[in-house]
Amino acid sequence: MIVQNNVRWRAAREKILSFIVDRPRVQRQLMAVAIDGFLCVAAVWIAFSLRLGVWNLISLPIGTFTAFALALWYPIAWKAGVYRSLIRFSGARTIADLAIACGLLTIPLFIVCVIFRLPAVPRTLCVLHPMIFLMLLAASRVGIRFALLDLLKVVSADVRRVVVYGAGRAGQQLALSLRHESQVHLVGFVDDDVRLDGQRLDGVPVFGANRLHDLLEDTDVDEVLLAIPSASRARRREIIEALQDEEVYVRSLPNLTSVIEGRVTVSDLHEIQIDELLGREPVTPNELLMGKTIVGKTVLVSGAGGSIGSELCRQIIQCRPARLILLEQSEYGLYAIEQELTELMREMGITVPIIPELANVSERSSMRRVYSHYRPETVFHAAAYKHVPLVEANPISGLRNNIMGTLHSVEAAEEAGVANFTLISTDKAVRPTNIMGASKRVCELILQARAAEPGVKTIFSMVRFGNVLGSSGSVVPRFKAQIAAGGPVTLTHREITRYFMTIPEASQLVIQASAMAKGGEVFVLDMGEPVRIADLARSMIRLSGLSVRDADNPEGDIEIVESGLRPGEKLYEELLIGDNPQTTNHPRIMRAREKLWPWEKLDQELKSLDAAIRRSGDSISAMQVVCSLVPEYAPATERTGRLEIDRA
Repeated sequence: MIVQNNVRWRAAREKILSFIVDRPRVQRQLMAVAIDGFLCVAAVWIAFSLRLGVWNLISLPIGTFTAFALALWYPIAWKAGVYRSLIRFSGARTIADLAIACGLLTIPLFIVCVIFRLPAVPRTLCVLHPMIFLMLLAASRVGIRFALLDLLKVVSADVRRVVVYGAGRAGQQLALSLRHESQVHLVGFVDDDVRLDGQRLDGVPVFGANRLHDLLEDTDVDEVLLAIPSASRARRREIIEALQDEEVYVRSLPNLTSVIEGRVTVSDLHEIQIDELLGREPVTPNELLMGKTIVGKTVLVSGAGGSIGSELCRQIIQCRPARLILLEQSEYGLYAIEQELTELMREMGITVPIIPELANVSERSSMRRVYSHYRPETVFHAAAYKHVPLVEANPISGLRNNIMGTLHSVEAAEEAGVANFTLISTDKAVRPTNIMGASKRVCELILQARAAEPGVKTIFSMVRFGNVLGSSGSVVPRFKAQIAAGGPVTLTHREITRYFMTIPEASQLVIQASAMAKGGEVFVLDMGEPVRIADLARSMIRLSGLSVRDADNPEGDIEIVESGLRPGEKLYEELLIGDNPQTTNHPRIMRAREKLWPWEKLDQELKSLDAAIRRSGDSISAMQVVCSLVPEYAPATERTGRLEIDRA
């Protein structure tokens, strides 16, 4: 019954709209002129009846005054721009224009009624009529706007029918903003509080969350807008997962800021972020740990223009260091992060000296120059080549930048008396199957070996974690682009899984782990449960309001295609080499116990590696050293064979 009533109402609405809204502008203006003419006459009748106490529609004084009122009104209204605005978008400005026009109408009526003295026309009508006329005009504009936007909802054929999830303050502010969107029709609210089921908010029905499925099915909703910024991440995930099977487009209000400021608009909505699907609450950072190695100190971040490096810089600035050195080899990356940090400080009202250094970590002389000149007290070494297929295809460049860059930075840090040096590592360093992961494991060995050396004053530590959402080369932006292009969405294997964490959370945990370091620790971040990439792709497709095309649904919108595992790629990643990690004072940070190389032996191997890299890029010899240092590393057979051919 509900569906049939909705269909009839929609059909009737479209017929009315086709007659009224689709009229040429001139015809709609003439309709407004005719309505105002009738209201002007009605105002005359009401004014006379109020003044004389007798209801009379036809008389010579009424006819005379009506003729003067109409003759004077239209030129004034046209000059005041009354008929240049669209009635269906009438607001405070429109009412103000009407008030001005009616005020101007009072002047000639005063001249006619008071100076020239129309027979049997009370003088007070020159004021009484414009006041009544203004009230009728304002009521007509508000009534027409309400009828078109709220009852008939002026829309085209591609109207979007939306439901606002959340009947609280944020939802009500959003609904108010939606009234100004001519292409959107608000079907109703949905709220977790079942006591609101059956109630109405500003004339819009409210449904309990237990009726969400029936509501979406009966009313043919296109989009669900989540207006629950105060809900826990776990609850948001439950709602989002419930909406995935409904094939509706889902958008969300990101936070409470706009609600607190009393402004929520359609522009505040964004697509569902993948971190909202992780379902775990971020832990509030420990301010003591956040500031221990940063507040009032000279801090250096290498790879400052990268995904992790740039977020580290944002977090560090908020902790107010004495100065921040940005070390980056990409000119644009360095420029971009410097400009962003400058703007961030302006918004925060703080001043921290920022020093951009355009340099390559793989150049020993450059690192010695930078470290000896600025004497940083805390270093976060995030400079690395991280894209597995590219490093796999360019092993010498990857080994030079990642391993030798770390070695040169460590040497320069010790010489300059750096107090804390933290390496940003990766889960790909655990039993690596690619050159990038193997190179990062060697970087870890360098820091572990130096930390174990007697007399070393620098506290070396490393933090190992998985993928971060939104980083360059991440699957998330690639999937978004493929969905926007109509598909297909490509993934390397349907069973592949990855750990994910947001960039801000990862950066905060890195800083806190650095503050807990005593020397030589391998800190491992709690990444939560691994995410199946195929499930991630399906979720993104469904939350875009589309369906997955597969054997069960051949008429679906977007197909998911497997391209095969890339060289060096694993089906799943690990965070620990050994077992039984130790807990720390932070619930999301663990301390791993890893085997290490003595520095004397490691130093000899690194010299051999450096010689192989310098010797015209001897890939085979370089990789033999890496395999020796990381015995658990199993290089791809295909790549090893290609190197043999290249060497021959």
